[in-house]
Amino acid sequence: MMTLQQTKRLLNKIRKSIEPAMEKIGRGAARTKIPPTGWTLTGLLLAGLSGAAYAKLLPGGQVLAALFLLSSGFLDMVDGSVARLMGKVSAKGAFLDSTIDRLAEIVVFTGIIWGGDSSPLYVLIALSLSMMVSYSRARGEALGVKMAGIGVGERAERILVLVAISMVNMVEIGVIAVALLAAVTFLHRLIHVARTVA
Repeated sequence: MMTLQQTKRLLNKIRKSIEPAMEKIGRGAARTKIPPTGWTLTGLLLAGLSGAAYAKLLPGGQVLAALFLLSSGFLDMVDGSVARLMGKVSAKGAFLDSTIDRLAEIVVFTGIIWGGDSSPLYVLIALSLSMMVSYSRARGEALGVKMAGIGVGERAERILVLVAISMVNMVEIGVIAVALLAAVTFLHRLIHVARTVA
């Protein structure tokens, strides 16, 4: 069984291996002249469709919800590449992107509760811990602590776990897995900041 450090190294290798592909996709997306905010908002729309599918407001069930969620997560990576390639990286854009990411998570988890495929308590725990992962990064960086790569369950990993398990119609297990990943990541970041800040 892999340790947290081994898992972290593996995830970092995977991230680095897909960076060239993401840059290529980003270049193609940038040629459309659609600004980064356009891609961000499209990702939010797809997250909304995912939530609607989880809530059983759309036909297709958990599988369709997972596909929409995967697409939303993919566009979340594309918008960053587009921003860099178009020279539109800014504090305002970073704030908007981060805020919309949190909104997308809320929409998806609300859909899961509405659809009744998972205990509302499990969903609340998973969502709360996911928010704490993001909050701990923001507060750590505000204190001047380098937070990139700290923790094994960043948003992309949590999305992939929920997508993979939703594909086999076991969304409650996916929610529990997200909660566990988020808990480990939050604690890792908490310890990292506590050790770094005087």
